[in-house]
Amino acid sequence: MLADAPFEPLNTDSSTPSDRSPVAYLKRYYGYDHFRPMQEAIIQSVLAGKDTVVLMPTGGGKSVCFQIPALMLPGITVVVSPLIALMKDQVEALQLNGVAAVYLNSTQSAREQRQIEDDCLAGKIKLLYTSPEKLLSESFFIFLQQLNLSLFAIDEAHCISSWGHDFRPEYTQLHALRAQFPAIPMIALTATADKLTRQDIATRLGMVDPQVFVASFNRPNLSLQVLPGTNRLQQIVRLLQMKPDTSGIIYCLSRKATENLAAKLQEKGLMAGFYHAGMSNSERSMVQEMFLKDDIRIMCATIAFGMGIDKSNVRWVIHYNMPKNMEGFYQEIGRAGRDGSPADTVLFYSFADVATYKDMLSEAKPANLGVQLAKLERMQQYADAHTCRRRILLSYFSEELTEPCGNCDVCRNPRVTFDGTILAQKALSAIVRVQERVPMNLLIDILRGSRSQTVLQYGYDKVKTYGAGKDLKFDEWRSYLHQLINIGVIEIAYDQHYALKKGILGDAVLFEGRKIELVRPEDVLKPVVEKPKAKNQQAKDDLFEQLRTLRKQVADEQNVPPYVIFTDTTLEDMARQRPTTPDGLRNVSGVGERKLQLFGRRFLDVITGYVRGQAREGNNLRGSTHLVTLELYEKGYSMEEIAAERQVTTQTVLSHLLYLRRSGYSIDLEGMITSAERAEIEEAINQIGFDNNSAKPVYEHLGGRFSYDKIRLTAALMEI
Repeated sequence: MLADAPFEPLNTDSSTPSDRSPVAYLKRYYGYDHFRPMQEAIIQSVLAGKDTVVLMPTGGGKSVCFQIPALMLPGITVVVSPLIALMKDQVEALQLNGVAAVYLNSTQSAREQRQIEDDCLAGKIKLLYTSPEKLLSESFFIFLQQLNLSLFAIDEAHCISSWGHDFRPEYTQLHALRAQFPAIPMIALTATADKLTRQDIATRLGMVDPQVFVASFNRPNLSLQVLPGTNRLQQIVRLLQMKPDTSGIIYCLSRKATENLAAKLQEKGLMAGFYHAGMSNSERSMVQEMFLKDDIRIMCATIAFGMGIDKSNVRWVIHYNMPKNMEGFYQEIGRAGRDGSPADTVLFYSFADVATYKDMLSEAKPANLGVQLAKLERMQQYADAHTCRRRILLSYFSEELTEPCGNCDVCRNPRVTFDGTILAQKALSAIVRVQERVPMNLLIDILRGSRSQTVLQYGYDKVKTYGAGKDLKFDEWRSYLHQLINIGVIEIAYDQHYALKKGILGDAVLFEGRKIELVRPEDVLKPVVEKPKAKNQQAKDDLFEQLRTLRKQVADEQNVPPYVIFTDTTLEDMARQRPTTPDGLRNVSGVGERKLQLFGRRFLDVITGYVRGQAREGNNLRGSTHLVTLELYEKGYSMEEIAAERQVTTQTVLSHLLYLRRSGYSIDLEGMITSAERAEIEEAINQIGFDNNSAKPVYEHLGGRFSYDKIRLTAALMEI
């Protein structure tokens, strides 16, 4: 928590909300001019006192849906959050925005907790974050009954439902809130829940006729790509070389895999760490904090990592292994690009991952084995798809995408099919001739004519189809066999050591002339050859890097993650607009009043210094010419000397100084003319008027005793 964060929002901004409209609060505290889809409707539902259920994807802006009502309603909002790291991040971000928010949990001393409780009782707090365990204790209920409560917000609400993918027993007791506080409205929020889970959430919380909002699951800023699960380390390194100095997560299936991969990446000079449930609490907290603060850029992690991560500048997510269901996959890729800027997601797919999951399920024999196997099959279908992946992903969540997305690997590189009937027949013939007893890798060895020990030991080099596919590489055969499995030509006997057998279409292909279309295997990831950047884009990128460096410095000083200071999207908007005044910085998306007060001057100094530097090098970016004039003015040059130095007219210099004065810079225009001169010129202007396009009438009226510049200066001062 920020040591010196004020509890009371500062009211030093002239735009402090007075009309009580949600969008005014959005601008004041968050720096945005417009809500994202559905946010305002949700806020209005809460403000009307209605119980509300919100299903909104990760990065969709769920938190704003209860934080703005908390600011607008009298009293205090209690937020239930399952993870300490999550509530800590959100509270730090709110405090930097000037919002009176705190959290109560087991990490605090008794003295700290008493102080926070006193502040709540004194009405100094608007949002109080806590865990379900803390909330449900008897002493805490007594404390809550003394507060002026306005709202209960249940975050990660899928945890309350046994139908959800991350059920937590402690959440089931939250129904006590309705029993104890029947008049206080509730909002329940989650990123992943099907219709049954949403209904269960409302029932278990005792909601009354809740308003249900289901936002689109489409995250168009996320690119989707599936790559063959071969040479993964090489492909990952190549991908990271294309995205230097960016943050990302690599999800692995096992704890050991996270440690091994992190070590290999470190050997290659990359800032990588690992995270899994086998680490101690202190170890996990330390590495998570390093990742949040950009002290390490790459996190190799199991699925134990992520729900408590509110890091908005994750630019990529890689799945080293295929997830076991679409819900988990969607939630994990959703941790990229939360700020709305482009982000990449890559899934490495191999049949071995599917086999591993099926082994695990067959050993565990869960009660819902059939459901879990069906979910695994849907995940496999996504990975094997040769049509728009986003359409497949969204259809799983009952959402239709009418057109191909254009931002997945299939859309960018449409698959070209070929007649693969002969390949299918060769594979089937080999399977039959070895009596449907061999697994995939051994079948490929037989088709390719390998003289491996196993092939020779069992006499497979004597079968008629031995070497029938030697013209293809091992990985090519594996890709084609995967496709044949997925379309039903071949099937796998999981209970017979993964032996390959004829599938439901096998006889039709062998004996009935059934044609099979296949797709050639994709190459591994290739470096993207970027077009040379335009001068303006290069300037934007260079300035963005300078702003990002400053952001890290400021974040370290405040002991918060960099994205809490400003998101990447906000820095990109700064680099695009290049504001040099406080009013200009207010127009940048994501700059609220409190952050403008705290950090605005330092970011403006970087922007101004960059623009001036570009101007000295002859790169006249927008606004740079005014700043060069300002630099000479600040050195004590007269208007005539500035004009001579810059080889422009004094009229141009005057226009620059006027612009700077109106933009908020301290420009002493009055000192450029005596009071007597100004009085005489003002009298003439009042008599005959002044035309901005021509000072000649006033000049002639005064008999040419005053220069055109002094006449224009006086006219400008009369308007200021």
